[in-house]
Amino acid sequence: MGALGRWIPALGSLQGYGLSSLNADLVAGITVAAVALPQAMAYATVIGLPPQYGLYTAIVITAVGALFDSSRQLINGPTNAISIAVLSALLTVPADARLSGAILLALMVGVIQTGITLLRLGDLTRFISHAVIVGFTAGAAGLLILEQLPMVVGLEPAAAGGHVLVRFVQTIAGAGGANLIGLGLGLGTVAVVVALRGVNAALRRRTRLFVPEMLAATIGAAAVVYAFDLQAAGVAVVGAVPAELPSFAVPEVEWQRVRELAGDAMAIALLGLLEAIAMAKAIAAKTGQRLDMNQQCLSEGLANIAGSFFRCFPGSGSLTRSMVNREAGAVSQWSGVFAAAAVAVVVLLLAPYAAYIPRASLAAILVIIAARMIDRRELRYYLRTTRFDAGVVAVTALSAVVISIEFCILIGIFLSFVLYVPRAARLHLTELVLTPQRTIRPRDEGDALCTKMLLFNLEGELFFGAAPELEGLLAGVEARVDASGVRAVILRCREVRNPDAGCIRLMDDFIARLLARRVHILLCGVRPALYQALERTGSAARLGDESLLRERPKAWTGIHDAVARAQARIGDALCPTCPLRQKEPETRESWYYMI
Repeated sequence: MGALGRWIPALGSLQGYGLSSLNADLVAGITVAAVALPQAMAYATVIGLPPQYGLYTAIVITAVGALFDSSRQLINGPTNAISIAVLSALLTVPADARLSGAILLALMVGVIQTGITLLRLGDLTRFISHAVIVGFTAGAAGLLILEQLPMVVGLEPAAAGGHVLVRFVQTIAGAGGANLIGLGLGLGTVAVVVALRGVNAALRRRTRLFVPEMLAATIGAAAVVYAFDLQAAGVAVVGAVPAELPSFAVPEVEWQRVRELAGDAMAIALLGLLEAIAMAKAIAAKTGQRLDMNQQCLSEGLANIAGSFFRCFPGSGSLTRSMVNREAGAVSQWSGVFAAAAVAVVVLLLAPYAAYIPRASLAAILVIIAARMIDRRELRYYLRTTRFDAGVVAVTALSAVVISIEFCILIGIFLSFVLYVPRAARLHLTELVLTPQRTIRPRDEGDALCTKMLLFNLEGELFFGAAPELEGLLAGVEARVDASGVRAVILRCREVRNPDAGCIRLMDDFIARLLARRVHILLCGVRPALYQALERTGSAARLGDESLLRERPKAWTGIHDAVARAQARIGDALCPTCPLRQKEPETRESWYYMI
């Protein structure tokens, strides 16, 4: 199963898969299905489609995504962020073509995501700081609580479509009073989950058995609603589930519509990948799993392509259902397959019973999950370690609550780059001195200034962001040359990395100006990348092999040669403090400086 297991990770996870794993995944899948049913129908309604299309998406995209997922606990399917983005994309599409437009979008999004995988651009996600993931998780948890809390206390939420924070305020402001029965069901669900969690902790100490706490609480709440006919008392329930499964149908591809939706498809594809990858990373940070980002991108693309052939709208990794899946004890990708199968079974056979699940009960479970999403120890660690990480975490989390869950990731990534680039652009130019003790070391304040030869160690990334700082450092060296009548300058470049054209141009000009002043300029410890850049621009030829000393295996040997060559060129015109004045000219070449 080697090669096939790599392409289809769910098959690879079958190695060592036993009855305990099957039981855990089956229970988790059924629990996820209980949450997926009302969510899927709601997301379809957001787009303006009949509820059954949300169920189709929860069956097909969830199953296909699970088979190809790199993450063992990520659940794909319809999501709030993607549904809102699809709604925005279809606003200009006629109402009678909205369904075909949504299906076409799923196909286009899948093709774009698969193309990103084939180009192996998924690896670029490793440059997303983990601080972004920590902030995303905290913000998403807060957003989830705001979204579900009104239903826990029995309030009817404001109309969907606006920002969660706005809907929360509108719900509280327009509330005429809580439904006490709904409140009781919500609080009762919390009590059952907490109690069963304690029971499971005791069971796990003695046996490998456990009670599926969330599923048991959901079934219990539905049983109470059914037994006491609480719907008649105004308790909001999931409602009737259409008894129909998705059927195969080739998407309608109209090139005019493709051109109209191309930009939106690209945005939704990128948003879907960021959403899924951020969620997968957040889970992996807690489980310790190593992820294959390209495989994760492939799973998203294939799931959307397959979904478009079964009348689905675009989907992605679901924050809520993934956390439900993990909290319910899922151990492999098969929990997602079981979740899709459970949704299909409910749609076909158990629709009348699923209709009794109270919304307050599901909302209470989601609030519990949201509270568990935040790893408080990790959050404190990132907030305390550096101001850089604390800023990224805080801004990402606040952006999720105040702006939107889809843009908070982009904001966090942008902020991390904005804060990181200035730090990466810092260059260090350390002046070195020769001492009477025959050492070369960084210059202290009390060391005498050499008026004939200057030694510097340059360290840092020579990319465009560092160009202004490099220009200032080189200007400072030139000022020292002009002020003291320096005859030779040695620049050690062993710790220079990733030179680009802008910084090489500055070094070229610096070399040319010193040579025009008849100052000997020597570069030592020059690594291949810097040497090739100088060679292509002509500076290597201008300096010559005598002044351009390439890197050697031992870190500081190159500077010895550079010092010897510089002193040979200066001759007897030594500065008054030069340690070489202590030796006879004929013995100077035998000196060896300790570093």
